[in-house]
Amino acid sequence: MEAAVVPFVPSEIDALASPEPDFNTEAQDPGSRVRKRFRRRSSSSVTMDQPQSLLSIPTPRPDSDEPQRDDQYYMCDGSCILRVGNTLFNVHRSILSRDSSSFTTLFTLPQGDAPEEGSSDARPIVLQGDTVNEFRNFLWALYALPQEIAMIRSSQVDLNCLIDIAKVASKYSFKSTESWALDAIQKRVERKPSPLIPSGLSPNQPASVLHDSKMQLSRLIRLAQMCGHQKLLDTMVTLLRQLMSVSLHYSYLAMTLSDELDLRELRGLAYIEVLQRGVFLSVPNDEDKSGTEGDIQQTAGGVERLVVSPAQRLRLLSGYYRLSKTWERLRVVPLPFDHAPPCAANWHLHTCTQSWTEFWKEKMRTDGILSLDVANVIGRLILMAKEFDKWGSATYMHQECKVLAKRAIHDKIKGIQESLPDFFHEEEY
Repeated sequence: MEAAVVPFVPSEIDALASPEPDFNTEAQDPGSRVRKRFRRRSSSSVTMDQPQSLLSIPTPRPDSDEPQRDDQYYMCDGSCILRVGNTLFNVHRSILSRDSSSFTTLFTLPQGDAPEEGSSDARPIVLQGDTVNEFRNFLWALYALPQEIAMIRSSQVDLNCLIDIAKVASKYSFKSTESWALDAIQKRVERKPSPLIPSGLSPNQPASVLHDSKMQLSRLIRLAQMCGHQKLLDTMVTLLRQLMSVSLHYSYLAMTLSDELDLRELRGLAYIEVLQRGVFLSVPNDEDKSGTEGDIQQTAGGVERLVVSPAQRLRLLSGYYRLSKTWERLRVVPLPFDHAPPCAANWHLHTCTQSWTEFWKEKMRTDGILSLDVANVIGRLILMAKEFDKWGSATYMHQECKVLAKRAIHDKIKGIQESLPDFFHEEEY
């Protein structure tokens, strides 16, 4: 009969430093049968000639009710047995205790009269929330030799493996390993061409072609947010902004990530991008089988139809309404600005104001402005700025007032861009 699972609770310092790791101990009857496949770890088990670490992801083992020893990291001289999923790892406590990690706290906990946790296959330390591949890649970073570390500079290194290392290192407070992995990721994603952009990217590529790219972008943005690595987060957000203009799949990804992680800047850009594409919006419906969230379908008229969640649909409709109302107010009342002192002293202030008002009302009716959607406030204001540049000297505005009026337009554009996220939120009652 199995004993109760005892969770490990990190110290206060550990809890503040990183997400709380999930440790559990598993007690089994000494007579329980654990499938033991003893494999001696040779000195060449992790080498450059054996592409088992960062060059490829090992094939998962078949499902089994009995835990199995890992072929690579169940070491004959290990001193701490860990269980991840259905796989047992036998590694060294001295390695796990490095860098003031959370394992250091775990190993100092009093054991009482019970057998020592992690001392046998029957009583391993159970790590929850990690996958076998994630933890195996993390152990590679702890045990790698110098020539193996040099592989990081190779373009053959799987970016997902570096993400695994940074994620697990952050979880268990291996700060130096986390920083090393994040820096390696940063250098990798800054390469040209970007390893995150599919070759031959085009607006009509199917979702299956973009799957790996979207998955890596999602993992990297979540990782940067979790680790507080602002440079990596800014790099990923900038790249995603570029990709949004190419494919609606990336716009939906940006909407979802910004909502999940509360990324304010990305939320406004993603939602306005979807609005400007003029797609039809729907929500999953079990009756008409309209699709699942994130599906993009082509209508008979060639318009993309995006399936979104009810909450996303509400935000999009709310944003459209608020932006439309904003433009209606701008259309009726010209942007205000403070006239230059010479205008009030040596010029006809009334004539200057009247000239600006006439320009504003006249250009509001041009074909270029009206061709844009009413919610495309930023696009319409950009056209207004261009029209003002064409206006030239054929006005009765003071020269300094022209500069101030043009600045008022650009300030308004900047203000709306910065406040875009505020347009896309549900009403609170």
